[in-house]
Amino acid sequence: MTTSKSPTDYQITIAQIPVQVIRKSIKNLHIGVYPPEGRVRVAAPLHFTDDNIRLAIISRLSWIKKHQAKFAAQPRQSRREMVSGETHYIFGKRYRLEVIERRGKHELKIPNSRIVQLFVNPGTSRDNRAQVLAEWYRQQLQDIIPQLLNKWQPIIGENVTDWGIKKMRTKWGSCNITQRRIWLNLELAKKPIECLEYVVVHELVHLLERYHNDRFQAYMDEYLPPWRQYRDILNREPLEDF
Repeated sequence: MTTSKSPTDYQITIAQIPVQVIRKSIKNLHIGVYPPEGRVRVAAPLHFTDDNIRLAIISRLSWIKKHQAKFAAQPRQSRREMVSGETHYIFGKRYRLEVIERRGKHELKIPNSRIVQLFVNPGTSRDNRAQVLAEWYRQQLQDIIPQLLNKWQPIIGENVTDWGIKKMRTKWGSCNITQRRIWLNLELAKKPIECLEYVVVHELVHLLERYHNDRFQAYMDEYLPPWRQYRDILNREPLEDF
């Protein structure tokens, strides 16, 4: 069964696996399996027929299922209840949460390398506690991302006109090449700082090369040689259940 979005971006189902197909002006077909859910995406040359694409996917089914199984087995953080004793991650480091109820401004403090303190008003709901933490995470990224952009834009020779932070389910970052705007996943505040830097470089390189092809990888090798290591660290970090 095929569900069309547009002639160049649509979905097909093969062996009960949904596959996003994007037709592009490229020479070779590329199949990717992406975290966190093991989403399958195919970039196909414009002249490929649906039968060509189906045969290519069928020939890689065992490879696709292997990677999906790897993502399914990946450790996941359970839904945070925002109570004392929980574990939370800040730039890859584990902290134990202490919730302290007192009257006044909601705030977050890190008194040492093991504990993060969340100060809230008595009776503050779980969702509002989570929002306080999320806004703190956002502020940390807002402080660090400009430093990374100032470092890497002169090296890569490309500048963004705007950038933002938002929570994304399937991507660590994205780049609108036409508007020269990048988005970074709020969850990166929980991951090692090297992973954040990798994603920033990755999105800037898209201003040089739109697709994840050999040219793109060559740029990544040139600018950030350990990028595959950082990508692998990011992909095996615990994922958060929504």
